Amino acid sequence: MSVNLLPQTPAIKDWLIEASSQLSKVGIFSARLDAEIILAHVLNKNRTYLHAHPEQIIDSGQYKIANYSLNQRVNHVPIAYIVGHKEFYEREFIVTPATLIPRPESEDIINVLKKLLQSTTYQMPPAQLIDVGTGCGCLGITAKLEFPFLDVTLIDISNDALKIAAQNAKKLSADTIIMQSDLLQNCTIKPDIIIANLPYVDKTWNRSPETDYEPKLALFADDHGESIIKTIIIQANHSFSPNGHIIIEADPTQHESLIKYAKKYFFIPIDRLNYAIVFKHQR
Repeated sequence: MSVNLLPQTPAIKDWLIEASSQLSKVGIFSARLDAEIILAHVLNKNRTYLHAHPEQIIDSGQYKIANYSLNQRVNHVPIAYIVGHKEFYEREFIVTPATLIPRPESEDIINVLKKLLQSTTYQMPPAQLIDVGTGCGCLGITAKLEFPFLDVTLIDISNDALKIAAQNAKKLSADTIIMQSDLLQNCTIKPDIIIANLPYVDKTWNRSPETDYEPKLALFADDHGESIIKTIIIQANHSFSPNGHIIIEADPTQHESLIKYAKKYFFIPIDRLNYAIVFKHQR
């Protein structure tokens, strides 16, 4: 779908009105916000600047870029891919179409990790934490920055995703190890804690059109969305240090099934928060 805007270079307020209208017509509920994010990004300003300078005429070069970006959003390209970053746990992470876009629900993993670390003696000696399926690295890097005593390894099957994770680790000054592996297949580290936001979407579920632009490898799984999580449970059973923990993200409708499955491999659930489940290994 193409976007037809004003024939002359408009002022900020006029571009925002027209852009918001275009986005609303294609069912984007955050139309005004997305328009402001796009224009602020193009102008290299914050959104407050747009509100303070509504009459400012947009430069012709920036106008073309803004229209191009708007056209992407009209076609449901995620706003994070358009601007190239997404906030997670109050930090800004680089994202590209090679990585899943961080979701607010994934912050549950960090919140239950914090609770777990407050109730255990992992600080001495440093605990080994592995972020499996790291993508842009938001979970593992956040874990390292929030809990510096952890030794953190970022694992993903995708080398393109790992390149972005490495950029984010450098940008945020997080001392982490980067490793390419299909889940734990190539990993020789004995982890104390595994955190994992793995694919858990069933292809039959209703979902937003924006997800069509995200890597399918990071979204979908067979067996009602549970197959890859079940695989990591099996692998973790053979990889853990004694009394290790695994924190997984899954849809709440999957939790009971996964808890039942995990018990077969000596994992018991000890905590749960919205999308996150914490298991303790008791073998």
